[in-house]
Amino acid sequence: MSRPAMNSRYGSGKKRSRIMIGIFSALALLLVFGLIGACSDKKNTSGGATGGATTESSVVPWDYKIEQAKVGDLIGGDMTLLPNNDMLPNDGNFATGDQVWVLSFMTAEMKTGADGKNDVKLSGWTPLKTFKTESAAKTDMSQLKTEIQTEVDLIGVYKTQYGDKHRDFAVVSMPSGHKVKQPISDERYTAIKDKKRVKIVLEEVHDFSNYDLAMSKFRGWAE
Repeated sequence: MSRPAMNSRYGSGKKRSRIMIGIFSALALLLVFGLIGACSDKKNTSGGATGGATTESSVVPWDYKIEQAKVGDLIGGDMTLLPNNDMLPNDGNFATGDQVWVLSFMTAEMKTGADGKNDVKLSGWTPLKTFKTESAAKTDMSQLKTEIQTEVDLIGVYKTQYGDKHRDFAVVSMPSGHKVKQPISDERYTAIKDKKRVKIVLEEVHDFSNYDLAMSKFRGWAE
């Protein structure tokens, strides 16, 4: 074989070797980055310094209220409400100085830790809608806050003792899934201690923009 042919063959082999080395290097880098990404994802999904504890959070409607306010400045199609200068659309064609009834709402951020305990953080009041009369405002709010009687699961009852005094408590599971603890009398303790379900009065607070989203609140015993 002539030297030019040998050089050509050697050059081709050397070129192929460089290509193969480049391919293996790229695969090695991809593997390294993949491992780093997997470790990072694992770290981000863990509980950090809490040793793997997780927290679930949700925002639910909490309450509504009605109060009187005075129309302040008119800005385009909006109006301010005194004394806090909250701004709302002037859908009722109100004038500066008019007295209006304001429906306001409050939400709650509920966090449930890995230990099952609830942490509730309430928002401030936010104006939602204005009305010319208090009766119209109450009619609207009655559709967002309703009281009903229903049966719920009784988690259990228990007593606490301090010196010569004691207190009784009952824990029930609400339709929304959260648990409520309520002080009870000795008579009610005896009446319900062996029951699995009890009748209560609850208030359902519905979200104004998504009526199916509701928060149930304990409002008393129905028996």
